[in-house]
Amino acid sequence: MNPGVPANQDMPAADSVRLSARVFGIVQGVGFRYWTMGKADELGLTGLVRNLADGSVDVVAEGPEERIQDFLDWLKSDKTPGRVERVEDSISAAEGTFRDFRAR
Repeated sequence: MNPGVPANQDMPAADSVRLSARVFGIVQGVGFRYWTMGKADELGLTGLVRNLADGSVDVVAEGPEERIQDFLDWLKSDKTPGRVERVEDSISAAEGTFRDFRAR
């Protein structure tokens, strides 16, 4: 801890990363957001999932790199509701902006 710098409880763990993903296919109106929240909770991730106007779904998740990879593998699998045609994703440093995982 740095003297003179207040501790920030929202700081991500050192091994945390951020997944930003856009999921394309038949992913709206099929429970995709609900199941995505459940999988994120199961893995202990924070973030959000939301429908976009073009029919795709936006997913942002933060957590340990191994769990984020498990989550991404799940997003790309045939275990999700609907039909995922493709996932555009990127991994970056976690920002610690989320307290839980929510749908918007």
